[in-house]
Parts: sequence; structure tokens; C-alpha cells
Amino acid sequence: MRAWFCAALVGTFAAAAGPLPGPPATVPEADAVRAALASLSAPDMAPAVRRRDFEASRSRLAQLYERRGYAVLWGRGLAPSTQALGLVRALSTADAHGLVPEDYQANALARAIQSLQQSTTTLDQWAQIDLRLSLAAMAFVTDLHYGRIDPRAAGFELPVDRSGFDASETLEQLAARPDAASILEQLEPQFIHYRLLEQALLRYRQLALEPELTHLPPLPAAKILAGERYAGATALRRLLTALGCLPQPDQAAPQLPLDAGASGSDPSVLGGELVAGLKRFQTLYGLQVDGALGRSTYAALTMPLEQRVRQIELTLERWRWLPPLQFPSIIVNIPQFRLFAPKSEQDREAEMLPMNVIVGREYPRTRTPVFEADMKYVVFRPYWDVPRSILVNEILPLLARNPRYLESQDMEIVRGESDEAAVLPATPENIQALASGQLRLRQRPGPNNALGLIKFMLPNTHDVYLHSTPAPRLFEQARRTFSHGCIRVSDPVALAEQVLKSTAGDWTREKIMAAMNGGTTFHVPLAKPVHVLIVYGTAVATEDGAVHFFDDIYGYDRRLESLLGLAPLSGRP
Repeated sequence: MRAWFCAALVGTFAAAAGPLPGPPATVPEADAVRAALASLSAPDMAPAVRRRDFEASRSRLAQLYERRGYAVLWGRGLAPSTQALGLVRALSTADAHGLVPEDYQANALARAIQSLQQSTTTLDQWAQIDLRLSLAAMAFVTDLHYGRIDPRAAGFELPVDRSGFDASETLEQLAARPDAASILEQLEPQFIHYRLLEQALLRYRQLALEPELTHLPPLPAAKILAGERYAGATALRRLLTALGCLPQPDQAAPQLPLDAGASGSDPSVLGGELVAGLKRFQTLYGLQVDGALGRSTYAALTMPLEQRVRQIELTLERWRWLPPLQFPSIIVNIPQFRLFAPKSEQDREAEMLPMNVIVGREYPRTRTPVFEADMKYVVFRPYWDVPRSILVNEILPLLARNPRYLESQDMEIVRGESDEAAVLPATPENIQALASGQLRLRQRPGPNNALGLIKFMLPNTHDVYLHSTPAPRLFEQARRTFSHGCIRVSDPVALAEQVLKSTAGDWTREKIMAAMNGGTTFHVPLAKPVHVLIVYGTAVATEDGAVHFFDDIYGYDRRLESLLGLAPLSGRP
């Protein structure tokens, strides 16, 4: 409907539109714009304008119009320009970017412009419309470039450097040039996976128009295995096909018989095709891949598709918060339990080193934080300096019950901060000093060390870093929230090869493994720091056309909904 309305506007005003910038403002026009600026009131503005510092926005707008001699920006005489109509169209389709058109009064502004030709309009009225359009556009381009809220309000420690972006300058470009789409495109994040997620948003909006797709009959048991009957098999096949987990009927591969593993061709049986589709679905949605229809898979399948749309919208918002990608770099997406290390300045999957990771538990004090930092050195055969919170809450109570606990865990009490700190006996007096913070507890290097045999240091206030682990079996789990906040990596040797690539010493895979299994603890400074981004996105689109969704393990989607003033969707688990 919005697209039709905007197309009608273009048809109505195309003949009257003129190029900008127009002639200097007449005295009446300048007076009308000054008066309109003086009378601007926050309650009358679009929600996106009110969300920001209104007085600061009005001040920037006043400076823009003063530079232009108080001429209107979006028309000539009392006729809106082609650029004005293009801007209204862009505001009306803000939802294509995961934004909300009503936040920019898209329909109200379209109606106001349409009324210009349907009634006698004064200069004062046109000046007010022009300014409202400018303020809405200023909010829109800022939201598109930086996101709608400050990431720090969501608890994310990401930079908010706005020195390189001038919204009023962008407004002048939009008012003067015919290529609004290309101007707006340059404001958005330039990495490919943002674009892919925008494309996925359109697809899932279409899917959400068929809410019955996710209506599956209840499970008759805790888990339905391959070869067993399920009354909703036909509905399940339709859903998996719509989600791209099964080929369309005319593309069905003959090597996947409908009833593989089952007797006959009973469409109610969970046969080979459905098992393959379920495995594909489980892979994309971060579930345990077993091809069975269990409770977790059923819950993910029956989540309303409008909730998937919301996940994409919220992730797009967070991607707008990110600083430009730097290289070399490492990106960790917490809900995905996945790390990506681009091997070049291309952010395409083929140019990345991927690996699974383990992140912090769901409790507030053990969550892996969202932040950026520079990795500066690697430590082979590290000591584990036990954080005070773990010491007080976990180890001291165990030590009180078992005096030999420290010895059994290869732990030692030391005085001082260096690796060469003096080791002290575990006497009652030293344990008391440890409890009071006068001494330090650490775990000796070795195969049982909590950090494994290597750690990757990125100095930060959270004392969070990347490291290997003596418990690789935990990577077999789909939901990998097991740490106290640090990030355990599944292939530390490959990661070390990547980050040490330009560091002197010829760090081959063999040399790295020898250092990890040697008898010495030592640090290797990186020749060039590696930019590390810890991010949080519950929806990811990839180059193969797939869309991955992940559980909101820390509840940050719900928090962002609240910050944006979005009502929670019905049907959410």
C-alpha cells in the first residue's frame, strides 16, 4: 500500500518537480522558514526525532537552513521536488532495512505533501512541512548509519564515534541529487553479511504472511525417530520446503526417496527425505543434529515466523552499531558459538577461518561481554590466574572441605603478579591471606590447565581472552555456554597460525604444536595487533542463501525490544 501511494505521488508531481538546489529564497520564504524553525515542537515530531536530543537536532537543522539562506530544501515554490518524493518513498520503505516507517511519520508526510496540490497552501504551511521532512530524514539517515540507540544503553561496549558523519550534509545530497537509493546504501554497513541479512528480511516477511506454516500437530512422544510415524509429517514437509531445508517438489532429488528407512511409501512416516530436511534445519538453527523430531527441534520449528522476522530486525540494528571492519581481525558471534577470522580484506566465508567456540554461561556475572579490543600477544603454556570471583565463590568453599584441593588441581599460592612470583605453601595463614586478597592463586601450566596449552591475549577491563581447553568434548554440544566469560576455541593451532602469520619466528603448525607441548611458559608479541570483535546476533545470512537462527541465550533480543519500544510478539517461547 505504501509503495502504491508513493508511486501515485511521483506521478502526480513529476511535471512540477524541479532540480535542486533552487534559486535563493525570497524574503517571504526566508521569513516563513525562520518562523517555522522557531515554532518547532518535539511532541509534533516523528518518534525517531523525539528519541534523540530534539534541541540538538533543531540546532543542526537551523544551521543547515541558515547556510542555504533559509530556502526550503524539498521543493521550488509550493511544489515538492522529485527528491522530496523519493525521500518519502525511502521513509515509507524503511522496513526493508529493519526500521519502522511510522517512526519517521512516512504516511503522515506523504499525505501532507499530497495535500499541497489539493488545497491552497501558504508559505508558512509549506515551510513547516519542509522542516518536518528534514527532521524525519535526519533521524532516518542517522538511524540507518549508526542504529537507533546507543549500544552502551544495551550494555555493549562498542565505540560511538560520530565525528565522521554529518547528517545535514547527507540531507543536502538527498535534496540535490536524483540517486537517493545509492546515497542511502552508502550509509549502511558495507560488509556483505549485512546485505545478505537485509535480503533475508524480505524473504521472511513473505513467509510470515503464512502463519499456518508453523502450525504442526503436537508431538505424541518426547522424540520421533527416523522410520516412526508422525501425524504432522505432511505439514512438516511443507514447512521444511518453505524454509529451504528441502528442495521444491519440482527440484526433488531422486536419490532421496520419500520413505528411505521406512517400509512402503507412507507419507506419515519420518522417512529419509524428512530426516535429511530435519538435519539441515537443525544445522541452520544451532540445534543438536540427529535428524529426529525432539522437543527442542519442535519448539524451533513451531516458533512463529514473525518472531524470526524480529530476530533479523534486531540483528540488523546491532550490525549498524559495529565499527568498520579492520584487518587482520577476529569476529566471535556469541549466540552462534562460532568464531570467524578473515584471511583477507574480503569478509566472504571462503576467505575466513571458521571454528566453534565455547562462551560464558547465561548467568549475568559469567556472560561473555560484547566489546572490541586488540589482540596483542600469545602465551604458550600459560598459567591460569584464578579470577577473584571464582576464588571466593567456588574454590575457597571447596578448599574448606578438602585441604588437598589445591594440590589435586595443580594450583599454587603466589605472592606478586609475574609468572616468576614466589610460590608459597598452602598454610592456614596463607589461605587466609589468599581469601583477603593479599596473595594470588594460579594453576600451573600443563594439559590439565583450565586454559589449555595456549591463550590469546586482548587486554581489556573484563579480563576476557581466547584460549584452548583441556575439555574438547564440550565442543560436541550444540549449546556451548560453559565458561566464566572467556572464549574457548576448538582449533587453537589454526588460530595461532593465523594470528602469528606476520610475526617473526616462522610460526609453522609444527612449531606451534611444539611450543604448546614444550616445558616453558613464554609470550610472543604479535607483529601487528589483531582487531577482535565480540558480537551478538541471533540471525545470520550466508552466501549460500541460507539463514541461520540462534537462541537468545542472554536475553539481549528482549532487552533491545524494550529499548526500542517494540511490543513483544505473541507466541514467543
